Amino acid sequence: MSEDADEPVYYVISDLHIGGDEQLEKVDFLEELLGFLERLEATDEEAELIINGDMFGLWEFTELEGVEKFDELAETYPSLFEQLRATGESVPITLLPGNHDHELAAYDEYVERLDAYNVDLVLAESITRPVGDRTIHFEHGHQQDPNNRIEDFGNPHATPLGYFYNTHVTSRAGRLSDRGRYNWLKDVQAVTPTERMPNWLASKYFYREMNPLLRYATVPFLFLFNVSVVLAVFAGLDLAGVWTMPVDAADAFLARFGLAGAAVHLLLVINTAVAGLLLLVGIPLFLFVRDLRKTIDRFGVVETDLTVDPEQPYREAAREVFADRPETAIFCYGHTHRPSMVDVDGRLLVNTGTWLKRLHRRDVVAGHLPPVFYPSYQLCVVRIASGDEGVVVEYEEIEKPSPTAEELTLTERLLTLGREPNPKLPGRAVVESDAPESTADVLE
Repeated sequence: MSEDADEPVYYVISDLHIGGDEQLEKVDFLEELLGFLERLEATDEEAELIINGDMFGLWEFTELEGVEKFDELAETYPSLFEQLRATGESVPITLLPGNHDHELAAYDEYVERLDAYNVDLVLAESITRPVGDRTIHFEHGHQQDPNNRIEDFGNPHATPLGYFYNTHVTSRAGRLSDRGRYNWLKDVQAVTPTERMPNWLASKYFYREMNPLLRYATVPFLFLFNVSVVLAVFAGLDLAGVWTMPVDAADAFLARFGLAGAAVHLLLVINTAVAGLLLLVGIPLFLFVRDLRKTIDRFGVVETDLTVDPEQPYREAAREVFADRPETAIFCYGHTHRPSMVDVDGRLLVNTGTWLKRLHRRDVVAGHLPPVFYPSYQLCVVRIASGDEGVVVEYEEIEKPSPTAEELTLTERLLTLGREPNPKLPGRAVVESDAPESTADVLE
């Protein structure tokens, strides 16, 4: 496929969340970001870099006000700002405010400060760009999220529900993270959706903070309990005279070992009795919990299909944009941290993902232990350009080593053996440029 050298090419990133209180100031991907900006500086394309919201974590600064946060950012990340200045001399850099850095739209000083580093801060909820005979709609996406929607755009006192979550939970986690056995609490930013927070906290406590002796003692206890539950069922069948063979066979086998066999028999009898009592209590409790969970699910209070459909509101928003402006080929957003590309009425709904760490929940292979949250990086840049086929969208992955070896314990890896995640970025896609009603062809 050939491309006209004079046609604009757009490189899009979002959700870097740079900055915050204490431990949140660490940027794991700074080296990779600088490398990408250096490469973009040397391009001979008619390129533009669009940072589609949440470049900075201004909500996560709780002890600074207004443009003091920018001064802190510039002082903390001098290499980043100098590289922005250098890259911006070669290609335009456009920055849209997100929800975490909504304050960028609230103070005129931010426009001036960023302009000094060749970054064009656009004080708008969305922008459009031409591509061939079509256009692209860019917005961060938080305006489609009721928990983070800014009703009064540009108001420095705007405080949606997400603001309180980040100032009271995320920022607090940044200040406390280094007190743990391992500096893990700062990764609270990577927990999406937030309904997973209780499970994530339980998981990190069990695998990271719990006393190792207690944790390793728990595993065989739970295994023995599962065995005892099975024996309790067999014992009940034996007492009822329904099926006596398993108990008779076990008694005969243990009798061969004399005193040792008798000791094991006594231990199994005690465990079976305890497991039987717990089983009797557990059956009605299970029915009650199941009914309670169904009731809670109907209200969407915890993580369910009702609350965790990250694309549904954006599909609706995209359809509205496509209907109002039929020349629009792509609705490009971020916010949810999930890189994705979906066909919507023959056009494309494109999510630019995040440069933060991502966490993938995996249930353990056996037992009733907390789930494991596998960390990964999917640093990506979305490239949008006009080609012979139409409007072409491609994801470029910025390589970064997996943090799994350093951040997961041996126990976590063993308990999820064979269940390791293998996240992949979307493939290449084309929207034909000759007709607004054309179908988007997604190519692997």
